[in-house]
Amino acid sequence: MSPIQSPVKISLTVLTFSLAIALSACGKDQAAGAQGGGKAAAGGMGAMPPAEVLVVVAQSEPIEQSVELSGRTSAFQLAEVRPQVSGIIQKRLFVEGSYVHEGQPLYQLESNTYQVAVTSAQAVVNKARANLAALQVKQRRYQQLVAINAISKQEYDDITAQVALAQADVATAQSQLAAANISLGYAVIRAPISGQTGRSTLTAGALVTANQATPLVTIQQLDPIYVDISQSSADMLRLRQQLAAGTVQSNASGARIKLVLEDGTPYPQEGRLAVAGASVDQASGAVILRAVVPNPQGILLPGMYVKAQLPQGINNKAMLIPQQAVSRTPKGEATVLVVDQSGTVASKTIQIARAQGDQWVVTSGLDNGDRVIVEGTMKAKPGSQVKVVLADKKADSAAGTEPAPAATSPAGPKAQA
Repeated sequence: MSPIQSPVKISLTVLTFSLAIALSACGKDQAAGAQGGGKAAAGGMGAMPPAEVLVVVAQSEPIEQSVELSGRTSAFQLAEVRPQVSGIIQKRLFVEGSYVHEGQPLYQLESNTYQVAVTSAQAVVNKARANLAALQVKQRRYQQLVAINAISKQEYDDITAQVALAQADVATAQSQLAAANISLGYAVIRAPISGQTGRSTLTAGALVTANQATPLVTIQQLDPIYVDISQSSADMLRLRQQLAAGTVQSNASGARIKLVLEDGTPYPQEGRLAVAGASVDQASGAVILRAVVPNPQGILLPGMYVKAQLPQGINNKAMLIPQQAVSRTPKGEATVLVVDQSGTVASKTIQIARAQGDQWVVTSGLDNGDRVIVEGTMKAKPGSQVKVVLADKKADSAAGTEPAPAATSPAGPKAQA
């Protein structure tokens, strides 16, 4: 290396080192500036405002307590029509499935044999009456003769006994005639009750026998109709305990019931409780209740499954909460979010009795004055702070949109920019 080149290389090395130090310092200054700018921007936005929620104030009120039970319908009256005499069916006198009245002819049996029996019985009656008349004439004559001692007393007693026997023969013949007339009347099979007929099991030309096992047709009275309801003995015991404790008051109209059909539609007619079982079924642990329900339009048919809403009393401590305010835990417990006076959210577990319209009937878990969140639950978590907006309890369930969020101040976007 020449003496001239050495100072040049040394100068280049020093220049490169100085440039590296300068670039490093510049990077640190830019990083520090970026951090400072971020803090300034954050300071310009400020803390996020609390979420806005819509609440209703829980208030206890007298609410009718009812229980929904499953039941089956059955005919109010049911008659299986069977012949009471034997014979061949000549004609069916009704339309299958039609409504018939009590005493209406249903079948006509061949009746010639029974007509002959009536004629023969009438002849026996006439003969017995003629014999009695002859003996009575003879008795009156003997009565005059015995008065003048023309005949013996024994002869008069004998004729008197013969008259008595003739009178008994007349009575026997008359009873036989009545039986023959009854059999002749049974040749026309009539409806024992008024109601809806079913399918006829036999047609014209078929031979039937008296009191046969197979009914000719079944008649059911469907208006009104019975509803047999099954209620567990535990529910009945719980209700009695509530009545004794005073939490539930007896309802004067507790004997009425409402029905819900299989498709979920309410039945338009109200029924009344007629019979309450006096014992508990050992197999099911339930008590059978029987209700009578009007069925003028024939909507209810025997064997139909229904749900019966049975009022049991008045609960003075129940509350109505919109259904949208209630959520379920993985265990199935019903919970609601409430807001205290400081604006802090908390969760409460409640007990629900049933639905009433678009609201739940809450029997326990809430206190009077609790502010229950009905809208904005997704923005409210237990322990968080929220801004409360009161809603009209009667109109809160009709609100379908979330309240608009608070407007963002113009300083926020500028600070971020």
